[in-house]
Amino acid sequence: MNWLVSSRKYAETYEAQKAHQWQNKSGDVGGFHDQVGKKVGILGYGSIGRQIARVSQALGMTVYAHTASPRPTPESRHDSGYIVPGTGDPDGSIPVSWHHGTDRESIREFLAIGLDHLVISLPLTPQTTHLLSAEEIEILSQNSHHHASKPYVTNISRGKVIDQKALVDALHSGVLGGAALDVTDPEPLPEDDPLWDAPNVQISPHISSRGKEYIPRSLDILKVNLDRLAKGEPLINDYKRDKGY
Repeated sequence: MNWLVSSRKYAETYEAQKAHQWQNKSGDVGGFHDQVGKKVGILGYGSIGRQIARVSQALGMTVYAHTASPRPTPESRHDSGYIVPGTGDPDGSIPVSWHHGTDRESIREFLAIGLDHLVISLPLTPQTTHLLSAEEIEILSQNSHHHASKPYVTNISRGKVIDQKALVDALHSGVLGGAALDVTDPEPLPEDDPLWDAPNVQISPHISSRGKEYIPRSLDILKVNLDRLAKGEPLINDYKRDKGY
């Protein structure tokens, strides 16, 4: 939603509608662009990341996946968690390439492959805290060569994964073209926080998972796990204490 809000300048159209103004200058592209041919890198290719990949592919984008551990074989790329029917990337066939690693160098290598979009779908752990600082943002920006805009960052994980001051600075300086943030550091975001006024940022109050479908789907996972428990099979979507998520 926020990609289209930004690239199609929806906020300007909305304000013009409220003012009863028909703003349509013939021949003026006005910075509009779409997502066709753009590269999106997804940091954290779990069930959420896979659904983002599915939608990205439908918009004409090329998908690159990054996971903590290597996924060298087709079998290792299958989604082993709960899948809402008709969604996601169950067999892991959408990404054109897979990348992995938990150290900062592997993350930097991923950011240097020429991405137009970076989606952060990671758990917050000591290893991922401030995973993206000013240096990582600069690497992302320097290696993006799309003519229409600088890289766009989307964070639906946790606010502390990004150094928020570095993010604000990058938006003001033009190092980044924009950002969609469902999470911030801290939450709630204080009224006087400079992030509110950063250019081309879309902020929502940690509600991207909200919807009437959430509880029924959670119960579906419970049903699956009760059946697996009865059969002595491994559970899905389990919490791994050693990993912290």
